[in-house]
Amino acid sequence: MFKPSHLTDEAANVLAGAIDERVYFIQSKRWIAYPKAVRILDHLNKLLKHPRTTRMPSLIVYGDSGMGKSMLVDKFKADCAMGCATDSTPNPNRLLVVELSGRPTERRFFSQILAAVDAPHSPRASIVDMERGTINTLRDVGVQILVLDEIHNILAGSWREQRIVLNTLRFLSNELKLSLVCFGIMEARDAINGDVQLARRFDAVTLPRWTAGKEFEQLVLAIVRNLPLREPSVLTVKGLRRVLQLSGGVSSRIFRMLNDLAIEAIETGDERITDNSVETYKPVSENEVAFQ
Repeated sequence: MFKPSHLTDEAANVLAGAIDERVYFIQSKRWIAYPKAVRILDHLNKLLKHPRTTRMPSLIVYGDSGMGKSMLVDKFKADCAMGCATDSTPNPNRLLVVELSGRPTERRFFSQILAAVDAPHSPRASIVDMERGTINTLRDVGVQILVLDEIHNILAGSWREQRIVLNTLRFLSNELKLSLVCFGIMEARDAINGDVQLARRFDAVTLPRWTAGKEFEQLVLAIVRNLPLREPSVLTVKGLRRVLQLSGGVSSRIFRMLNDLAIEAIETGDERITDNSVETYKPVSENEVAFQ
């Protein structure tokens, strides 16, 4: 089967489908590889293969809402599951993802970890029992990396509560010889820096809003190549500048804008995104964010 050179294999596979099928594909949440995201995933995979040592390396990824942090978490989790499925000694629990929600307390933190591995626990248990249960459970399932999404929620607690949670993170890393990977908005930097000893263990990566340049062009190209349009879409500097202007450099808005333009191109029969279609694009809401 002939594959158009301007499309990825995944996009080309649905090109012959009905309009509804192609629109559904465009609207589906899917992974788009671009250089910085690939570099972060490479770093995460190195952590997964790192031997257990006294002081495990860790990573924190900062970025505004809508910059694709949760998509990175989902992709890493999916890759880990796929790798475990082909591993001669599979352990799907080497990676554990916990989303910190609500005002963090020591009890809630342990409860969220135990819930993430479907471990039974009593809400009336003492903190000491919950700590012991959490350590034993994580050790038994062989967690290598503990991913904490929305780490900035630590800041919702009092200064004392923040210190307790940060101390607990450091303790778990030491006791279980596991790496910590944290994702959060820019304020997350303040949360981690609240514990100097813990902060020193983290490599930090920032996902800033997009600006004009080669990496932005690579992002747009990666997105466009994954849109099942029959004709190649070519945007000049003018069109790219307009995409930046309308999106504010936020990844989710860039995705939403190009997805909307692709659907319009399919429905009108134009089958490509042009400078003119970008220029006339009207977002439903200037504050709309497609992916968190």
